[in-house]
Amino acid sequence: METDPLLVSSPQKNTSACCGLVDNSSCSNPDSGYYGGTPRCRKFSYTATQSAAYTMIQEDDGDLYMQQATVFLEDAVQYRSINHRVDSKSLRLYRWYYSKVCQWGLGATIFVILAVAFVEKPSSLTMASDIRYRVAPWEPPCGLTESIEMVCFLIFVADVSVKSYLIGWEEFRKNKWLIAYIFVIAFSILDWMVSLGLHCEEAVRIRRLLRPFFLLQNSSLMKKTLKCIKRTVPEITSVMLLLAVHLCLFTMFGMLLFAWGKDSNGNAEWQAYFSNLPDSLTSLLVLLTTANNPDGTYLLMNLLTAIIYNQFRGYLLISIQTSLLRRRLGIRAGFEVMCSQCQSMTGINEHVENVNTEMVLKILQGVHIKPFYKEAIIQKAQQYADGSISANQFQKLFDELDKDTIKQHPPKPEYQRVFLQKLQFIFSHQYFSLAGNVVALANIICICAALVIEADKAVSEHYDYFLGAINCFFIVYYLLEMILKIFAFGFKGYVSRSSNIFDGFVTVLLLCLQITIFAMYSFPHPRWDPDVKELMSLWEMVRLVNILIVFRFLRIIPNIKLMSLVASTLHDLVKNLRAFAGILVVVYYAFAVLGVMLFEGVITAPGNMSAVVNSSAPNTTVNYTATCGTYEQLEYWPNNFDDFAATLVLLYNIMVVNNWQVFMDAFARYSTPWSKLYFVAWWLTSSVMWVNLFVALILENFIHKWDRIHHSSISDEDQAECQMTVQSMFREFLQEPTEEELLSKLEQHPHLNIKR
Repeated sequence: METDPLLVSSPQKNTSACCGLVDNSSCSNPDSGYYGGTPRCRKFSYTATQSAAYTMIQEDDGDLYMQQATVFLEDAVQYRSINHRVDSKSLRLYRWYYSKVCQWGLGATIFVILAVAFVEKPSSLTMASDIRYRVAPWEPPCGLTESIEMVCFLIFVADVSVKSYLIGWEEFRKNKWLIAYIFVIAFSILDWMVSLGLHCEEAVRIRRLLRPFFLLQNSSLMKKTLKCIKRTVPEITSVMLLLAVHLCLFTMFGMLLFAWGKDSNGNAEWQAYFSNLPDSLTSLLVLLTTANNPDGTYLLMNLLTAIIYNQFRGYLLISIQTSLLRRRLGIRAGFEVMCSQCQSMTGINEHVENVNTEMVLKILQGVHIKPFYKEAIIQKAQQYADGSISANQFQKLFDELDKDTIKQHPPKPEYQRVFLQKLQFIFSHQYFSLAGNVVALANIICICAALVIEADKAVSEHYDYFLGAINCFFIVYYLLEMILKIFAFGFKGYVSRSSNIFDGFVTVLLLCLQITIFAMYSFPHPRWDPDVKELMSLWEMVRLVNILIVFRFLRIIPNIKLMSLVASTLHDLVKNLRAFAGILVVVYYAFAVLGVMLFEGVITAPGNMSAVVNSSAPNTTVNYTATCGTYEQLEYWPNNFDDFAATLVLLYNIMVVNNWQVFMDAFARYSTPWSKLYFVAWWLTSSVMWVNLFVALILENFIHKWDRIHHSSISDEDQAECQMTVQSMFREFLQEPTEEELLSKLEQHPHLNIKR
């Protein structure tokens, strides 16, 4: 790191319209600080590397400063670290790397390398996963999937090279994820070379287990989530220990109570569940996961959920606190760069305390940010009448990023006639929408009555005239309601509400179906003739109309507060908690690949009801009569580890505890009893850890929305359309960093050395 000036000073200019100089009197002003009244009187000098400084000398000072400020603000918006190179060439590369095109390309590459598992041997390209009917799938020739992998590896090499260059050597040594990224790529390429050397006939491909790492390292929030999970695991060890003690104690009680006796008729429980210690533990573990065991269902598992929720929430809060620090640090770095530009323009040594509003607005125009956020920040910046913005005011500009985003609806059309204005008032009132909900409810009741009356009749005996006439009446009303709302709100105002888009789309579909029914069957409808072969019978079309009418009834969701709250909670979970879904994908992928490696081809086709089972002689084939409740009797043959897709389905069945003991028992019989460790490990990871984390986040999201909906003046319909991020869920619990903390972090910047 060099000590040359970051920029060469420009000739002195008039700064009355540019920036404010340091005022020593502000040192004694307790309100002049950022947060908490900390004094702001400091002197700063900026340094950079020699190569960067040489490049900067040849450029316009203002352009580089604006480029730096823009990038720092973009880092703040995206919660990115600002510890990267700040010369012009590096900043252009940095912005290109984080552009949508580049990031989408990197995401597509990760998707491709993960999807290769469905094509490579053992291929999932088969008509059925049932081993009784499974035919030999298409296997790609040697070198096809390997070529795809190598292209992906080259892209990952370019990715890690760019990242390493941008952050510099000092930051690279501290970044464990980047170091691991290099090792994973290197090992994957080495394993790829082994595959080609063995002509793609190797038994195990270790690089398959490493592929989820590419997805994991590409998401900062996913890495934070994984770190929180890692920190949470030791905290719940006490509960897991309690669970283990619970199982061990009752296992010993069971083996003592149901011991082998002389009376063979009384040894049924011993033979089925308590013949040995491993089987006893397995039996009670399975019992713990079923609804037949109140101790597990209502006590231990709920206690485990509560502890996971409490501990994980605390660690996630710490992680989100770090994200807040990154945002505040990026905003302050952008402000200090703008102050440095003012200092460079004046040619003085004192540090300036304010920046010109016009400069702020010019930089904001170049920041890549969502339009509604940018518009709100610009409007707030224009409210400063004195033409200058302090550090505290500049930070507060970006508080708009933490506010709920409510979609602004276009203004209603203005009608000149009083009669039209009254009609507009009526049809835009909420009572008109409530009346539409009442009509939709009446339509649902009519359909239910018709279904009850004709429930015992054959399809050929259905008389569709009555139901068709009722549906025709209601569809006309729905069409009239849509037209009147478009008249009241205008077309743009109508489509600006998501509920209206849903309502209008279903109404148009109903209208098209009704016109088709009239065109094909006239009116009144004749009885359906089963002997007439048509593309779609009258009864099928009427059923489709009824399904759409029932589906349209979902329009009531925004009008019922609790239902709207639940729906918006689910919407936020799907939209904003992608990191947790990503963690699940990583775990699923790793366990699926491991399962294919361990148990591919273990389950054999039933044939003449014979199977390969464990016995004293290896590979002994005996006649096997399917016992009730076993893998064979339940015909779970499609659930196997013979290909990647079938494995994912099997892992999902185990995660939701759907007869998971049947799979565990089958693979223990067909392979080895040690296979139970794999199934128990997956149950602990997916059903115990991840599902409980997901439940905890649902609770947090729901509680946050419930509190907000009862302390907010926003309408219920707008509440349903509010978009909430993970950061906003914990916003009220976060602590703002102090100015001393921000300035201390800025002084530690590896490429932008700030001295007091």
